Amino acid sequence: MPASTIQIFLPDSNPRGLRIAKITTRNIEVLQVPRIHLDDTNKRHELTNVGLYFLVGTSDEQALPIVYVGEAEDVLSRLNQHNRSKDFWQWALVCVSRSQEFTKVHVKYLEWLCHQTIEKAGRFQLENKGEPTCPHVSEALKADLSDYFDTIRILTSTLGFPLFEEIQKSTEERLLHCTSKSAEAIGKYLEDGLVVYKDSTASLEESPSAKGTWVAKLRQSLIENKTLVQSGNGYVFTKNHIFNSPSAAAVTVLGRYANGWTEWKFEDGTTLDQEIRQK
Repeated sequence: MPASTIQIFLPDSNPRGLRIAKITTRNIEVLQVPRIHLDDTNKRHELTNVGLYFLVGTSDEQALPIVYVGEAEDVLSRLNQHNRSKDFWQWALVCVSRSQEFTKVHVKYLEWLCHQTIEKAGRFQLENKGEPTCPHVSEALKADLSDYFDTIRILTSTLGFPLFEEIQKSTEERLLHCTSKSAEAIGKYLEDGLVVYKDSTASLEESPSAKGTWVAKLRQSLIENKTLVQSGNGYVFTKNHIFNSPSAAAVTVLGRYANGWTEWKFEDGTTLDQEIRQK
């Protein structure tokens, strides 16, 4: 997509309340609804239309943030149902057509496409119990919906939710290393944390001081979702994984408490701390 102007409107003048994002030349807008303010949105006519939505939250038991993808003919009614039945979410992202042209077929296709792309990107843990079905759409409509999806991708990421952004590793990047006698990990510091790349290795054993702590729980969650798989005398990362801090990445790799800002180093020995925080 070429350079774009994105507007974020605060209808309640509260930067932590309802936020409405749109690209000025596009027909799609995304409403970011904090769960705590859900009752305040009951008069927003946009939310009573046909739309696609994402419920986003976190869990102490999951290494990744969680997302649920859904669609509804009356999104507000569906959000109120989820407010009573689902615990994990803190935000709803509602995607609607400003001209109210979405139909059930539109949002069913977008739901399927978004589910597929989120799963492939691997930044969020999908909460959906099953995979949405892909409805039949014409070639022309598929092209329009792909354009809508691109707008949704940009707006959700702008609001701070990079649901669809796949992590690519380039051989030209200046990469970080975190190593010990039994671990060798490669990563990169990004806008939303530190990514440890696929095929990096982590220590099999944990230090006595780490057992039963958040360090052990974080590693266990990655083992359970098969991000870490035992191979020989260590663990191997089966996919790229973003940690919310350099230290969370370091303790996972090393199996002990660690300061990630000093443990992660470039090939020339410069620490991440020296590169980022001491300039």
